[in-house]
Amino acid sequence: MSDRLPASVVASALIRRVNDAGGFATVRAKGDAQGGTLLLITTMRGGDAKLFERGIDSSGAPGPIDATPSNGSMVAVEEYWRRRRARDPDLWVIELDSPDAERFAAETLRAG
Repeated sequence: MSDRLPASVVASALIRRVNDAGGFATVRAKGDAQGGTLLLITTMRGGDAKLFERGIDSSGAPGPIDATPSNGSMVAVEEYWRRRRARDPDLWVIELDSPDAERFAAETLRAG
């Protein structure tokens, strides 16, 4: 059995934390409630977007991996996550619009 929390619990907690901090967070696509992975779109007032997903860093610890397309436009971000979702229906896509979006993403992907 895994020590990781179900993806639906992590997604709900993340959304609540961002909203409680005065930001806005929403689920763009729901994945598998138990074992789905998270792809987080971070932005600030509709500005440039970044994509983060959980990966393993050079020390072997879980953490955020920047998956932002090279041009970083919202169109490129949208195309990227839709392609990923088409290949992985278990993928959760959550958008965070907050001044602290990247911090929330990093904390969630390290712990989740």
